Amino acid sequence: MAKIPDICEETVFEGARAILCVADPSVYEIRLVYRRPDGEVYGRVSKAVAELAAGGKMPLLAMNAGMYHADMSPVGLYVENGEEAAPLNEDDGFGNFFLKPNGVFFVRKDGSAGVMETQAYRAAELAPDFATQSGPMLVIDGAIHPRFLPDGTSKYIRNGVGVRDDGSVVLAITRDPVSLGSFARLFRDLAECPDALFFDGAVSSLAWGTQMEIDAGEPAGPVIAVFDKPGT
Repeated sequence: MAKIPDICEETVFEGARAILCVADPSVYEIRLVYRRPDGEVYGRVSKAVAELAAGGKMPLLAMNAGMYHADMSPVGLYVENGEEAAPLNEDDGFGNFFLKPNGVFFVRKDGSAGVMETQAYRAAELAPDFATQSGPMLVIDGAIHPRFLPDGTSKYIRNGVGVRDDGSVVLAITRDPVSLGSFARLFRDLAECPDALFFDGAVSSLAWGTQMEIDAGEPAGPVIAVFDKPGT
């Protein structure tokens, strides 16, 4: 078993085991990756971290970071290194992505990060270095998503991202199956994130370095990775 990074901790919330990782963007670099330089989609968290490490960029941790179509293309907005690979998706539809409000996690050019509801993101006219759209929002301005039951019967291992008032980015994944309502409360009440976004469930995976700590054995589209900043 790989050593847990210093920025991560094991916890139990409402009876379910979870991992919380808190990254200060002034100390750590937070990036999204999706394709190799030759254009081939990584397709799995394990493949992404292995190739990043082989290229001299060893991540502290990485997890899946957005939903994808059958052809592995992102369902919603995806921006990497300032280039938009997929546009903002404001369509209606079925499934978690379309359980509105959905939202966007983004990293600005100065390294700071945020989570915004989709319509607010469009209105803000941001030009981020990195962005991934997913859904549903878990927490919006301190309130749980209005369509969540307190503890629904649909329970999966889930992962997501939130941003605290101080700008710290919180990445969370559960070891045990949980409802969306419980997962949202984890971000609001335990992680203290006024805004948080669901990444996925059932396919959720986490790597510490190049070692898979939680591996659903499923494909992954966008991947979020955290690195030490040189000189910090």
